[in-house]
Amino acid sequence: MTARIEIDGLRVEVEGKEILKGLDLVVAQGETHALMGPNGSGKSTLAYAIAGHPAYEVTGGAIRFDGEDVSEMSPDERAQVGLFLAMQYPTEIPGVSMTNFLRTAVNATRDEDLPVREFMTQLKGHMADLKMDEGFLQRNVNEGFSGGEKKRFEILQMAMLQPRIAVLDETDSGLDIDALKIVSDGVNRLRGPDLGVLLITHYTRILNYIQPDHVHVMAAGRIVKTGGADLAETLESEGYEQFA
Repeated sequence: MTARIEIDGLRVEVEGKEILKGLDLVVAQGETHALMGPNGSGKSTLAYAIAGHPAYEVTGGAIRFDGEDVSEMSPDERAQVGLFLAMQYPTEIPGVSMTNFLRTAVNATRDEDLPVREFMTQLKGHMADLKMDEGFLQRNVNEGFSGGEKKRFEILQMAMLQPRIAVLDETDSGLDIDALKIVSDGVNRLRGPDLGVLLITHYTRILNYIQPDHVHVMAAGRIVKTGGADLAETLESEGYEQFA
């Protein structure tokens, strides 16, 4: 059965201010959706609400995954059922090696522990695909990483965790063209019938490398227009003012 996330009339507050104001969206496995919009439209709020960040209070509507309301699930439980968030600003975790972090995360989302040999084989294979030196294995999570390295590590996590629905919050932010191509190639390598992707972005440049099936425009806490890949081209030429 194809997994899907269904967002129905979602309202979310942050510090008492309503950011999402009745948002509707459905993303299924095998689909790639691009969510675009100006700063302040609520795109990142949606990402964090899906992931279960405690600062983002759902005050109305529902987020359903495989028909089950996830609002009462912890972030860990959401990851276990197959939801994944690649953050716009990945955080550093001093004292925790990348290898230990990934192994703990992988085992936490599976019914049984992945054998060490198999884990390392998979990990090194995905790192090679993302052009990450194996020296990263001994480094602490995101500590001293460049912007591009942090974003590649997010995609590495996605590759290892094998989610069913992945939300990528401005994965292209701060990337030069070479890093953008590597990250995009990593996402494209993982795309397929078992993965649904919600790609949140301001700009169309990443969509030159990751072809979306659907494009949504967000403004003032709602999705105000939906179309195909050509909608992104319209936004590139005309901007967001028409939706203000």
